[in-house]
Amino acid sequence: MKKFLKVFVFIMISVFVLALGFVLITFPPVMTGMGAKTMCSCVFVTHRSPESVLEKELRVFPGLTWSDITVNKKDSSVTATLLWNRSKAIFRKGLGCTLLYEKSEEAVRAQKINRPDLAPSVNQDTIPWPQGNKRDTIKLSGVNYTVLQNAVDEAFVDIDPINPIHTHAVVVVYKGKLIAEKYAAGFDYNSRLMGWSMTKSIANALMGILSKENKLDVDDPAPVQEWQEDERKKITINHLLNGTSGLAWSESYFNPVAPFHQMFIRSDDKAAYAASLELEEQPGTFFEYSSANTNLLSRIIRHEVGNENYYRFPYEKLFHRIGMNNAIIEPDASGTFVLSSYCYASARDWARFGLLYLNDGVWNGERILPKGWIAYSTTPAPPAPKQQYGAQIWLNLGNENNPEDKEFTGLPNEAFLFEGFERNSVVIIPSKELVVVRLGVTHNKNFNHGNLINGVMAALPQ
Repeated sequence: MKKFLKVFVFIMISVFVLALGFVLITFPPVMTGMGAKTMCSCVFVTHRSPESVLEKELRVFPGLTWSDITVNKKDSSVTATLLWNRSKAIFRKGLGCTLLYEKSEEAVRAQKINRPDLAPSVNQDTIPWPQGNKRDTIKLSGVNYTVLQNAVDEAFVDIDPINPIHTHAVVVVYKGKLIAEKYAAGFDYNSRLMGWSMTKSIANALMGILSKENKLDVDDPAPVQEWQEDERKKITINHLLNGTSGLAWSESYFNPVAPFHQMFIRSDDKAAYAASLELEEQPGTFFEYSSANTNLLSRIIRHEVGNENYYRFPYEKLFHRIGMNNAIIEPDASGTFVLSSYCYASARDWARFGLLYLNDGVWNGERILPKGWIAYSTTPAPPAPKQQYGAQIWLNLGNENNPEDKEFTGLPNEAFLFEGFERNSVVIIPSKELVVVRLGVTHNKNFNHGNLINGVMAALPQ
């Protein structure tokens, strides 16, 4: 028995040591990388206070404290340190923040980039909504504005004070009119807010614009140089758009050795990392939500547009045409936009983007996206079990055999969404001519989208 106990104790100590070693080796680089990048973008792009970022965004990394993070206003950078790990993110005007890993800071700052004009020379406050910010004060007939405001107010209430929802903004657009909005203290209608994976839907729009210009066809093989000599050459642009590429991937944010963090933290060229992934399933046969697919799409856009025009392309062809004048997309250290995650825009900007899709890609009479693009984008990927994903856009159609078995409980089945981490979303309900934006920093599941959307719909004419 004593011998058995000794062996058992030895095994337990060995397991503990191995587990501790795994944690110490794998978690700190993720924590410092995400900490530096998030703090940099929130401070220099969205103009938040470092204290607010540490309290909200970085509360998921309890190991990071003020003593671990340095915000350098002189060279516009943020450094995060934990144990022996150190990560740095740098801000560049017109480009936002970029996390460094393989390339030197000098090499990244020296990149020759035709930077975009982020803000056109126009005062949006003098231009009527939706192109500008001048709101129509005439109330719409049949809308119960008291019920509407109560629904919006409720989206800011913490049910569990220990786990705050940190709603920053809610905007409601009905029949093209901005009928309600609210902001948390410190935010307003010009505040840039993180979209996270809502950015994927911007990738959809940019691909749509290229399709309209006859520069690509979604059914064409994806023009990825690394795949031309193996079975991955069967992957089409459509497969990348609707999450059926079959590439080996795990969209796991809390597994430090998952491909997600290999790409986001340990790769300066995120599209190159995505291109290195092996084929795990036959293209078109298996659905997998994947940021890797989106970053490959971003590199495809770069190649099609060319470096000279790439950085201006989203602004000139999309953002400024529909009044998204606060929007900014950040590139990685290779210079490719991180279209999976890194777009920041005001709540009204995100509402404008939703309105573009509600109106079938037409803005003020001008067709921005090709005819039929919204129908294509909201057609579910055939292998998606709940018909929950189209072309970089979330759907809520539900299982074909059981429509109540759907991705977003409490939302109508017709709803489609631009959806991101921390419960950020643009919800579009076509039959109601409704767009609802909710932006915030919610690390738990205690924000209920269904309550907000159903509360808003209750205020509309029945």
